[in-house]
Amino acid sequence: MSWIALATYRRADRLATALVIDNQLYDLDAALAAGLPAVRPEWAAGGIEAMLKDWGRAQAWLKTATPVAASLAASGAVKPVENGRSSVAAPYVPQRMFCAASNYASHANEMGTVLAAKSQSKPYMFLKLSNTVIGDGEVIQMPPETSKLDWEVELAAVIGKRCRRISVDDALDAVACYTIVNDISARDLNVRSDYPFKHDWFQGKCHDTFAPIGPWLVPAWQIPDPQAVQLRLDVNGEPMQEDSTANMIWTLREQIAYLSTIVTLEPGDVVATGTPTGVGMGRGVYLKAGDRVVASIHGIGSLSNQVQAERV
Repeated sequence: MSWIALATYRRADRLATALVIDNQLYDLDAALAAGLPAVRPEWAAGGIEAMLKDWGRAQAWLKTATPVAASLAASGAVKPVENGRSSVAAPYVPQRMFCAASNYASHANEMGTVLAAKSQSKPYMFLKLSNTVIGDGEVIQMPPETSKLDWEVELAAVIGKRCRRISVDDALDAVACYTIVNDISARDLNVRSDYPFKHDWFQGKCHDTFAPIGPWLVPAWQIPDPQAVQLRLDVNGEPMQEDSTANMIWTLREQIAYLSTIVTLEPGDVVATGTPTGVGMGRGVYLKAGDRVVASIHGIGSLSNQVQAERV
């Protein structure tokens, strides 16, 4: 089966859904007019978010549509979106993004974090809000309150099935798609001295634009083992992070199972699985206005964003 992904892009009149084939965007409406199997009306109206809420049927449709879409693209019956890559937006705006902290031993070591043995611990998760979400090519706003803006490339799983207390063995059945998240952090705002609580991750991680996501969603069947995926992050063309998800402390299965003991996971929720070594704080190097950050994951693609000083 051909490789395919789901994207959202800026059309002249609105945000529109696209299929991604060989890194080229094809407008879904144009593909449907050219002979792609029909979609449900609510998917056409609601885009990727509506498809995620009905992922059982959407996945079945996409598996049927993939070879047809590839054939239409190869024959020229449907043309790529002009300047498609430059028009990509966030695939959708998740309302809940659950993020794993210190989930690679190498990253914990570079941050000076002492972890308990896995047998005596459980995943440490925090939330990012919808205001943090931006897409590929959009600008990361650097608040004037920080001088230690940092990057974190992460494999992200998009939930496609409502689940509560799901088992570790069944957890991947709840995953619809995979994508990339860059967990931007203001390290100097993550700590507090005016309260007895040492950390303030809301202040350090939840500013507007602090969660680039994308560039698109890759259906889960195309990444059969999320613990065998290569990650990389470059700043201005210089490699900073390069590792494998095989080195996670808590696997994606374990993270989903743990989260589902606390909240009912809903379609569209995102689980960002943590970052490996190589962040700016570990290097003593931080982002500044004008820097370009490119987060890449094998089998998904690359998510590129430039840093800009926030205008106040």
